[in-house]
Amino acid sequence: MPVVETPDFRGAFPRLTDAQLFAIAARAERRPTRVGDVLFHEGDSSYDFFVVAAGMVAVISDYGTEDESVFAVHGAGRFLGEVSLITGQAALFTAVVQEAGEVLVAPAQQLRTFVTQNAGLGDIILRAFLLRRDLLIDAGVGLRIVGSRYSPDTRRLRDLAARNRVPHRWLDLETDPAAEELIRRLGVTPDETPVVISADRVLRNPTNAELAQVAGLSHVGGAPSVDLVVVGAGPAGLAAAVYGASEGLSTVVVDGVAPGGQAATSARIENYLGFPAGISGSELAERAVIQAEKFGAELTISAAAAALEARDGGYVIVLDDGAEVAARSVVIATGARYRKLDVPQLAEFEDTSVYYAATRMEAQMCVGDPVVVVGGGNSAGQAAVFLSQHAVHVSLLIRGSDLGKGMSRYLVDQVEDDPHVSVLRSTEVRELIGGHGELQSIAVENKQTGERSLLACRALFVFIGAEPYTQWLGDAISLDEHGFILTGSDAANGDRPPLLFETSLPGVFAVGDVRCGSIKRVASAVGEGSMAVRLIHEYLTL
Repeated sequence: MPVVETPDFRGAFPRLTDAQLFAIAARAERRPTRVGDVLFHEGDSSYDFFVVAAGMVAVISDYGTEDESVFAVHGAGRFLGEVSLITGQAALFTAVVQEAGEVLVAPAQQLRTFVTQNAGLGDIILRAFLLRRDLLIDAGVGLRIVGSRYSPDTRRLRDLAARNRVPHRWLDLETDPAAEELIRRLGVTPDETPVVISADRVLRNPTNAELAQVAGLSHVGGAPSVDLVVVGAGPAGLAAAVYGASEGLSTVVVDGVAPGGQAATSARIENYLGFPAGISGSELAERAVIQAEKFGAELTISAAAAALEARDGGYVIVLDDGAEVAARSVVIATGARYRKLDVPQLAEFEDTSVYYAATRMEAQMCVGDPVVVVGGGNSAGQAAVFLSQHAVHVSLLIRGSDLGKGMSRYLVDQVEDDPHVSVLRSTEVRELIGGHGELQSIAVENKQTGERSLLACRALFVFIGAEPYTQWLGDAISLDEHGFILTGSDAANGDRPPLLFETSLPGVFAVGDVRCGSIKRVASAVGEGSMAVRLIHEYLTL
């Protein structure tokens, strides 16, 4: 049977022009290929950039196993790879020659340089990589996470993978017979679940750091000291990383959870400049990560900052795993952490049925179920509209009587026009009801009438604001009475008037939601992050 090339899909599998191939060939090695040659293997910690000059190459997941499947077949003029080539993550599939020919080969680092210097061709490659990552996520290619939907550790691992857009497939021990057969075949006992299965290993209930390492998300350990360390990879921190690295500062970013911060939990952001059709918070974060790494920034996930110390004329960020990052300047962009409902049963259900984000992962958990969203801001409105496409019904609870008080007008219209969303005004949660960690309903009270009622609820989504994440700083930096970091004229440091966004420590800047007086919007956070880099250049020349 002849080998058939996969047709292009919205630019995911483009064919390069002769001029573009010539530009790549000038920097690449030509290599002949034979049928059956493996160009790189699934799980390889690094791999090269390949362009098919002649012949055919298939990219295959689970190559050589009974689960083997072909993701795509590429002919002459097409290139291999996806986002992992830029971010330094492991290969998610195996590339096998199906028809003899020739390939152009360039190291991944050379590709990063090339896409920076050649804007037109670089845009084509990066767009294709982003689209391919979306297709891989949808197809469930990559890691397999096997565990019970009622296990807090299963949720923890799935959340880490989903928030970092790591392609994976979840096998639910409660509903999937193949999942139980798989762990039996692997010799895994029930108390060792959940398990994470990669191309070359099986991890029994791994820590977040262990999963991050397997997924290629954790790689601190470059230069002994850098120009800039950014703490927090939300919109403000990622903006600082992009502008810092692009303007020649050696830059390291550390974050304990995932890129994107609170913005990454938004299913769709529709009021951010340049995206008239909207974009999910996780996609926006992924694009920012690629930009930052394209310019040479180093990102490390699941390594939270534990302390800030002044040392040897600079600063050291001590991570919670004991590692240290030394830098001449610091940008603190740790944002805020979610506020929790004040109900006595919260701890019983929080690990299994209470959520502080509404992404595709959470939506999968509540297909066909009734859910409740608590909150009156944009995040709550976005969650309600998104979840209504998956849940049987969404109840949106707000403390006030006016939905438009804290929510953008376009979102108010969407919520009120959605037949699957009901808005309960002046209403608060009083009790969570269920058993064995499984939420079944909630008791709510109307604050104006005092009337109580029960709502069927299998998943509760909470968006009631957040508090600044500054506990790790101790008394190293001046804070206001609410824990937000003081900057500029509010943060005298004794030696000179602080620069805009500079804290009480010279050379340490704070941006985004963690900063006192900041405007809690994605666009504002991005602006502050980029402005901080200009101020850092000024500080470094003082």
